[in-house]
Amino acid sequence: MKTRREALAAGASFATLLVAPAYAATPMTTLRVEVTNDIGNPIDRASVIVRFVKGRSVTKLGKKMITNWEMRTNSEGWVKIPPIPQGDILVQVIARSYQTFGQTFEVNEEERTIQVKLNVPQRQFSSHGDMVTEPAKKDEPKKP
Repeated sequence: MKTRREALAAGASFATLLVAPAYAATPMTTLRVEVTNDIGNPIDRASVIVRFVKGRSVTKLGKKMITNWEMRTNSEGWVKIPPIPQGDILVQVIARSYQTFGQTFEVNEEERTIQVKLNVPQRQFSSHGDMVTEPAKKDEPKKP
């Protein structure tokens, strides 16, 4: 007959066998997002939002892993995101005076660089006639 100590040791080793595959089964990716404008110049202080959408398991030993990151680009126009689970990842970039970017990428590598090119805003047209609306310029006086 087994002693209590042997029974506890057997139970602990069985629990380890169940938990170890779940812990090792989550492959991670380190992302680098590079943000430039339409002529290739880096965009400083752009907001980069990275969100894990779907894919492999996102739990680690019963705790939910961080799957959302919000960061700003450095002066060279890039940001490095800490490890995130592999799968479908949504990348959004918001920068002043540029159109907002958003796209879902399928990531299956250990390291990946995503290059984002931001465009300047387009002119806006009104559906109520021939009026064209443009951003207000601070240097020009308002017309009466």
